[in-house]
Amino acid sequence: MLPSQCLCINLRRAARGVSRYYDGALDGFGINVAQYSLLNNLVRLDQPSISSLAEAMGLDRSTLGRNLRVLEGEGLVTLAEGDDLRNRIVVLTEAGHARLAAALPAWEAAQQKLIDKLGAEKRATLLALLDELA
Repeated sequence: MLPSQCLCINLRRAARGVSRYYDGALDGFGINVAQYSLLNNLVRLDQPSISSLAEAMGLDRSTLGRNLRVLEGEGLVTLAEGDDLRNRIVVLTEAGHARLAAALPAWEAAQQKLIDKLGAEKRATLLALLDELA
């Protein structure tokens, strides 16, 4: 790889590398890092609307919609009518809960390997810096 002093190039390169690492950890579970994150956020938010889920994940609605269609096709999520006819909520199915639970140990092992590689202090610094940029 060509060295660069550009923050954007280096952040994108690092993000691709980390995504590949987590995708590798999720091999065999039928989901990728973006899908794992989406399923995990559904647990945390407990049946959010599409808009609130998109906002929480920092995604636009069209990107989220494409990702949800894939997960819905696999039976991992369903879309239901919300309180308002214009509002749809996203529900994690039993199959979605099971897939997330099955993948969790692999995700946690991958997470721990990166934490061990960085060390606690660098991890905390990295999280703080990324939070500032987000």
